[in-house]
Amino acid sequence: MQSWTESGQEMAEEVRRQLQEIGWGDFYYFEETDSTNTQAKKLALQGAAHGSLVLANQQTAGKGRRGRMWESPRDSGIFMTFLLRPQIEMEKISMLTLVAALAISKAVEEVCGCEWNCQIKWPNDLVMNRKKICGILTEMGTEGSKLQYVVVGIGINVAQQQFPEELKETATSLCQQTQRPIVRAKLVEAAVRAFRQFYEQWEKQGDLSLLRREYEEKLVNRNREVLVLDPKGNYTGTARGITDTGELLVCTKEGETREVRSGEVSVRGIYGYV
Repeated sequence: MQSWTESGQEMAEEVRRQLQEIGWGDFYYFEETDSTNTQAKKLALQGAAHGSLVLANQQTAGKGRRGRMWESPRDSGIFMTFLLRPQIEMEKISMLTLVAALAISKAVEEVCGCEWNCQIKWPNDLVMNRKKICGILTEMGTEGSKLQYVVVGIGINVAQQQFPEELKETATSLCQQTQRPIVRAKLVEAAVRAFRQFYEQWEKQGDLSLLRREYEEKLVNRNREVLVLDPKGNYTGTARGITDTGELLVCTKEGETREVRSGEVSVRGIYGYV
């Protein structure tokens, strides 16, 4: 039977070595945990450093957006969380999801090869051949009106060859797509390097203006008809790109351009997931 990726311990040892060279925060590894986001929050309250990385080989209660579970079987994926302490206003934190998506897209293509186009489904999913390979969940901790920390959780399907019935039509993995083994440690290293680069650009600028063009080039929704699931009433339109602060620009059939905020609505393709 073909081995599609390395063991958890092999991954952890190599990631630890690589992160010592990068020198950004501390590294915490769990062979099994409930959720790397949950662990990162605990570590944040214990004083863990900005730029720290929490990595697990398996999650028993992985978190997805809107309270969904994230499938996290052993030796199959990358389940990791960045712990950050940005010096920036709380209302800007949602942009970090887009920063992370751009970084993971770049890392996937670096490791798999640029011929494997890794696109972004606004705001927090990455897709390959119109199927989801990665989800991102950003959460923050506050004390009163003061921001204490932000955790950016990332789940990447690497070696899975099968998915539950309800996910078969929308999910895939890197190994399933490329049909070759993927070394998870290399992907983690590439992700850390890319995320740090984009994060520092975002924090310095205070918005996505320096990253907007690159993000839009990866945006699978761009110039496609989308269905916006809005609590105030669903509507359709054509996605045109994003604003400097990360809202999706949707042009309705009436010619109105609306700015869609990620915390308020969901966006789907008219005829499927994207």
